[in-house]
Amino acid sequence: MKLGQIKDVRVPIEVVLGGATVSVEQLQTMGEGTIIELTALAGEPVEVRAGGELVAHGEVVVIDENFGVRVTGLAGHREA
Repeated sequence: MKLGQIKDVRVPIEVVLGGATVSVEQLQTMGEGTIIELTALAGEPVEVRAGGELVAHGEVVVIDENFGVRVTGLAGHREA
């Protein structure tokens, strides 16, 4: 496969804000309006993942009325 062909491949990206652990009972009782407390603190960096692998760290930004992520460092690279 040539490099030009690879450039057009689409890769799903996910942004991980944090995580939580809940019991099966809590999961069963979840409904609209349920709040799940995440392990991450507000303002902490988020993880950017591609294909399930960590590729970068970033911070959440608001663009107009949409959320976005500003990349602050790449995985495996030292952040300045």
